[in-house]
Amino acid sequence: MRKISVYSAILLSWRLTKTRLFLYNCRVMYAVIETGGKQYKVEKGSELDVELLSGKKAGDAVSFDKVLLLSEKGAIEVGAPYIKDAHVEGKVLSIGKDKKVTSFKFKRKTNYHRTIGHRQNYTRVKIETIKGE
Repeated sequence: MRKISVYSAILLSWRLTKTRLFLYNCRVMYAVIETGGKQYKVEKGSELDVELLSGKKAGDAVSFDKVLLLSEKGAIEVGAPYIKDAHVEGKVLSIGKDKKVTSFKFKRKTNYHRTIGHRQNYTRVKIETIKGE
């Protein structure tokens, strides 16, 4: 049995991981969508929390038309900026509030301190279908 260095073992492990990820991405259809000023990588069946979608209730259908990237069977299609005739459909699971974020303002020598809290609203969506051209 041949001994290999730690560096070679790490490099080999990295190559195997990269190969596994490549093969996984070839099997799975995924898309990158834009909603609420943010980008999300989605697959069929995945759940994600997006910015609050106004006018939607639990159980409603939602469609995302701003698809930036679409991968199907290893072929990647990139839009400029969006892909025409591609959309992702999902279902609203729930509407809720995120964890509280506190902001503390302080100025020394003036007895000034303020604590402000904020909870961001979000919509939890389950992705049902990804449709390309």
